[in-house]
Amino acid sequence: MRGIAIYLALLVVIRLSGRRTIGEMAAFDFVLLLIVAETTQQALLGDDFSITNSLVLIVTLFSADAFFSYVKQWWPQAAKWMDGQATVLISLGNPDRRALSRARVDLADVLLAAREQHGLERLDQIKFAVLEASGSISIIPKRDE
Repeated sequence: MRGIAIYLALLVVIRLSGRRTIGEMAAFDFVLLLIVAETTQQALLGDDFSITNSLVLIVTLFSADAFFSYVKQWWPQAAKWMDGQATVLISLGNPDRRALSRARVDLADVLLAAREQHGLERLDQIKFAVLEASGSISIIPKRDE
């Protein structure tokens, strides 16, 4: 029970910290990685009272992860909350200051992504910039018409 409580607490904290905090990993993946790493470390160092307890906790955590994956499939609102959703940062070359602020993303980060992905140097060359649920920034360049 303690393992599931920690799992949920870490999930909430990581989701509140923002998508850019964890980069390309989904929040679930990151939480699971942290807990399993800590549990394994305790078992290796002997701080966990037995290897059996560590194995039970690891199995419990993976079971909880599988359960929440099914919940996300059948309840889209849960998926939106657990994994987040894409946020449009720039639309038709115009920055959405509120979205940038809420996502804690600087225009410099958007321009870096634009340079890396498409060699774009200015905001007016960007049709859309989207902060994906994974934390990466996708750039859709304007097309010459």
